[in-house]
Amino acid sequence: GFITSVIRHVRESYVKTIEDEKVLQTSLHGIEKKQLPLMLCTTNMLLHNIENPNFIRRSNTLARPYTSYTDADRVEIIVTNPPFGGEEETGIESNYPPHLKTRETADLFLAIIIRLLKNQGRAAIILPDTTLFADHTVKKRLKEELLTQCNLHTIVRLPPSTFQPYASVGTSMLFFTKGEPTKSIW
Repeated sequence: GFITSVIRHVRESYVKTIEDEKVLQTSLHGIEKKQLPLMLCTTNMLLHNIENPNFIRRSNTLARPYTSYTDADRVEIIVTNPPFGGEEETGIESNYPPHLKTRETADLFLAIIIRLLKNQGRAAIILPDTTLFADHTVKKRLKEELLTQCNLHTIVRLPPSTFQPYASVGTSMLFFTKGEPTKSIW
């Protein structure tokens, strides 16, 4: 999948020594809410020579209050394909500031990703096209936050069949860096 492609690219491009491989092995962190995808992700990590995939834990990223993420939680790189097309359970939205209150998973994940990135941190994320282009109040605020806090430099539209039969919504890969506003989008 998407994550293992990134691991393969990092290994091919940056891992030149045994020490580099150790850094890669200890730098990965992951969270998965559902048991079956957790098992599939763990298996996939093993198949891609990640020796100890115990860094992937079962939890709900969105259940943690938005404001509880501090500088200690910030990271340099986030690569994710969060769930979309659904809603979180009732009450999750109360963990978010009033201007970001929604139960739509894709929107909540985008808000958390922006918050979790360090200054100059980079993200690659797959989201439904509606996240950036729908005419909904929370989506407009998220788009504004993304474009003012981050340099959204690249959007890659994915073919409509990419996630079928699981989802039939249009999706795009977004690449951005936190710390400066968007100037132009490729």
